Amino acid sequence: MARILITGSNGLLGQKLSDLLMGQEGVEWLATARGENRYPRADIPYRSMDVADFTQTRAVLEAFKPDAVIHTAAMTQVDDCESQQELCTRLNVEAVEHLAQLSSELGFHLVHVSTDFIFDGTKPMYNEEDAAKPLSFYGHSKWKGEQMVETHASSYSILRTVLVYGRVADMSRSNIVLWAYGALKKGQTMRVVGDQFRTPTLAEDLAMGCYLAAVQKAQGIFNIAGKDYMSIIELVRRVARFYGLSEASIEEVDSSTLNQLAKRPPITGLAIEKARRELGYEPHSFEEGLALMGLD
Repeated sequence: MARILITGSNGLLGQKLSDLLMGQEGVEWLATARGENRYPRADIPYRSMDVADFTQTRAVLEAFKPDAVIHTAAMTQVDDCESQQELCTRLNVEAVEHLAQLSSELGFHLVHVSTDFIFDGTKPMYNEEDAAKPLSFYGHSKWKGEQMVETHASSYSILRTVLVYGRVADMSRSNIVLWAYGALKKGQTMRVVGDQFRTPTLAEDLAMGCYLAAVQKAQGIFNIAGKDYMSIIELVRRVARFYGLSEASIEEVDSSTLNQLAKRPPITGLAIEKARRELGYEPHSFEEGLALMGLD
């Protein structure tokens, strides 16, 4: 019987992990997040746990005794990380360091979710050996978090992902596909960048990648992303075409016109050959992901 604990279970990825683990035989699991459970079913195994509260985190982990912890909790709003650097550091670096230390002390495998934003975005299809060079404080904090895992955890998987999209019943924040679909349905003018490129990742696929890494206790760094490489404006146009919506309201702009507080890497597709080969990871196509979202 594998015992898996999820942090950040109220988020998009966390809820998809709950969906996945609920259907797995031979797995005992515990969802944790700050505050009350927001998963649609109240009967899931849940404990309130704030990863920034180190005493509380230790107590929950000591009580549950997991074989693996899938750490999804993080501060991910890129501009907020730029303006609230102390909070970002506490959540994305210090909390990760504490979990990594507990991993060695309590003997669990740590699955840590990282990001393509650790790169400067100068080439497509980064692999696991490419050197990090973050442009934003968010990217810097996630890179430092990776270093904390490598330094302190005795057994770990670092999973890098990119532009996660999906749908759950209780969404506290939107994502690129939900935003695009909503604006296209209303015919709202959309200023969309044409000079940023990504491999968008379905949340269900990322959850499966986390699960595969946890049960296999896979060691090292793995890219867990979608298999379709596209610009952001192509993504929005593909959403429009999939749902039969007009593309007339889409206006292409350069990212320099958006006046965003934090710099974004322009080109950051992630190559997934290693995850396919070593984990058995196989993501959906972008259109298959749209179909699974069931927006129409």
